Amino acid sequence: MHSPYLADPGTEHKERAGEIARAHEAFLSGATPDELGVRPVVAQSWQRSQRAQVNPDRTPPIVLADAELQAYRDDHLLSSVLPVLRELVGRVAEADRHLMSISDAQGRLLWVDGHKIVRDIGEQIHFVEGAIWDERFAGTNAPGTALALDEAVQIFATEHYSVPVHPWTCAAAPIHDPATGEILGIIDVTGGDVVAHPHSLALVKAAARAAEAELSWRRNPEAGLWLPEQRATARLAALNRSEGILHAGGRRVRLSRRHTEILILLREHPEGMTGDQLADALYDFANPTTLRVEINRLRRSVGELVRSRPYRLAEELEADYADVRDALERGDTAAAATAYAGPLLPMSEARGVAELRDLLDARMRCAVLSSEDPALLEAWATKHGGEDLEIWERLATSRRAAPAQQTLARTQVRRLRAEYGLAPNGATFLQRPPR
Repeated sequence: MHSPYLADPGTEHKERAGEIARAHEAFLSGATPDELGVRPVVAQSWQRSQRAQVNPDRTPPIVLADAELQAYRDDHLLSSVLPVLRELVGRVAEADRHLMSISDAQGRLLWVDGHKIVRDIGEQIHFVEGAIWDERFAGTNAPGTALALDEAVQIFATEHYSVPVHPWTCAAAPIHDPATGEILGIIDVTGGDVVAHPHSLALVKAAARAAEAELSWRRNPEAGLWLPEQRATARLAALNRSEGILHAGGRRVRLSRRHTEILILLREHPEGMTGDQLADALYDFANPTTLRVEINRLRRSVGELVRSRPYRLAEELEADYADVRDALERGDTAAAATAYAGPLLPMSEARGVAELRDLLDARMRCAVLSSEDPALLEAWATKHGGEDLEIWERLATSRRAAPAQQTLARTQVRRLRAEYGLAPNGATFLQRPPR
């Protein structure tokens, strides 16, 4: 399955760039995201950029310079792994006439390396040290969007929100503090159409992981993967992610989708699962040997968290999706909505995970529909239920909703009823309209 974070311009880059440019113009003229024909990750970023009132014809500001920039860089934790990043990405950027940039957690570019001619061109769009490329200042771009999503992402040409950046393509990945899991900064490669290749995204992802490993080694040079003196409860983040993130033993481990699926299934079966049961829930493991190999690979990433005979977790595992479920069970819809970042592992087709995801989404939606809080209804509709007619109708008829909320809801109701071929006025009975 194609990653939503990977650009896919096809073989005719100019034609695809032209199609996206026309979609960009339509968006700026008021077209809705579902009319654009661009990746959802790009359309959503365009919406964030528009809400931040980014001027699509301007370049981002330079906020750090000279002695202030130098002092800040010298004290930044990423300065200690700069040689690693330059070795992995900087040499490639120099050889292929690209740029490598490293930014902080606020989106400020701290280091920009690469071919001098390309650096000179980059100055024209303020892609320079000290400039801020957070989405709120620069619109859609790989460093800023990776920062907003906490995901490695590739932005192709006219997918950029800022028109002066349309000739460029970039790929970026977040670098995390291994001790806390917080974002330290972003590693990015920027250049021409060649950067649209999947290898560019793989390069920055590998470089980010290498930097995290180096930071971890510098802090604990004698330690292995797991730090036994740290016994904090392990925690899994899997909502709205293509791959899970495990925090355990003071470390942050990015898991493959398959390994995330296994941890979720074992968490849901604390009594343990036989090989056949786990294989059935994963939908495509026909050979028990294949499952054993996958479990062994998982153990190399998570240590002794997973045990065998039967397959089970050796200790408690907290999870973000479980926080949502727990809040729903105690009737705290507001807390559940706050914890709900999106569908559980949305790209997973594992049967057991898909069933859990669908049930959680259904329970969450029903709880929101039953709420009397117009702020909650609006927040849910805006973030998760943009095409959900019943949610908008519920907000439009809420007696507690402010006039502005009702106006927004009624506008969306009219749009959706027209799109779904329904009468302008009428009831929607506890079901989503057809898509």
